[in-house]
Amino acid sequence: MATVAVDSLVVDWAEQAVLSAESYLDFTAFSRSGLVDQLEFEGFTTEQATFGVDNITVDWFAQAALSAQSYLDFSSFSRQGLIDQLLFEGFTNEQATFGVDQVYE
Repeated sequence: MATVAVDSLVVDWAEQAVLSAESYLDFTAFSRSGLVDQLEFEGFTTEQATFGVDNITVDWFAQAALSAQSYLDFSSFSRQGLIDQLLFEGFTNEQATFGVDQVYE
């Protein structure tokens, strides 16, 4: 019954992905690819998730710095270990290095 109700709605799911992407960034840091993955996990198609992420204003370098700080708030890392963690999370090498440099200054 619920599926029938949802399927009968006229909804711009790409726009919903934009709103969801913004909402996620309100409470935690993500890399671009990590945010796309999160939206896909939530049920958006790859196309919708990519649209959502590509249509928000976000500083991925700042997100890397926030993510680096978040990791350090809960655990200890070497500089390189933290860069490697951010790379694993989907940040580019440039973004990860920037983010770590911000928290190790």
